[in-house]
Amino acid sequence: MKLILMTTPYFFVEEHQILTSLFDEGLELLHLRKPNTEPVYSERLLSLIPEHYRKNIVVHDHFYLKSEYNLRGIHLNHRNPEIPQNYKGHISYSCHSAEEVISYKNKFDYVFLSPIFKSISKDGYDSQFPIAELKELSKKKVINRKVMALGGVDLENISILKDLGFGGVVTLGAIWNRFNIHQTSDFKMLINHFRKLKKAVG
Repeated sequence: MKLILMTTPYFFVEEHQILTSLFDEGLELLHLRKPNTEPVYSERLLSLIPEHYRKNIVVHDHFYLKSEYNLRGIHLNHRNPEIPQNYKGHISYSCHSAEEVISYKNKFDYVFLSPIFKSISKDGYDSQFPIAELKELSKKKVINRKVMALGGVDLENISILKDLGFGGVVTLGAIWNRFNIHQTSDFKMLINHFRKLKKAVG
């Protein structure tokens, strides 16, 4: 099962250090999502991440960064739904319904399905998929290894997602809520939690 980390939507000073430490710990896939930000800030962040880790990064915006920094690939969503002309390489896609998953999962490397559980990082962003519906989608093989679960993913529900047949999980709040950019001076808690998540997806 894949463990994918999504960045916070904002930039902060220690970000490159934390991301590099997570790659050192075995992070396989990072989705760089910084909506409504200038590309220069993403460029700066990428330039501070060791070159050999950049091939594990997928960008949600400013798709030219993929070739510029030799990244893994691009992610399509409602903000950026178009594949760039002559683009070759990894593409993933955001889905918010079973119908979208059926339409897109075989066209791309993998798709996100969200929100599976109540969001940890966004208030009022509740689950759209009752467990009975997820079981039905699993039975019909709509959920398979090409579908990644996003929304409220944490230690207590990873085993449920594994049993349902998801190919991976996307985590955001479970990791970033363990680091306060205004008060925290180290990120040991964040790293320790990442280790537990990594072990859980095992």
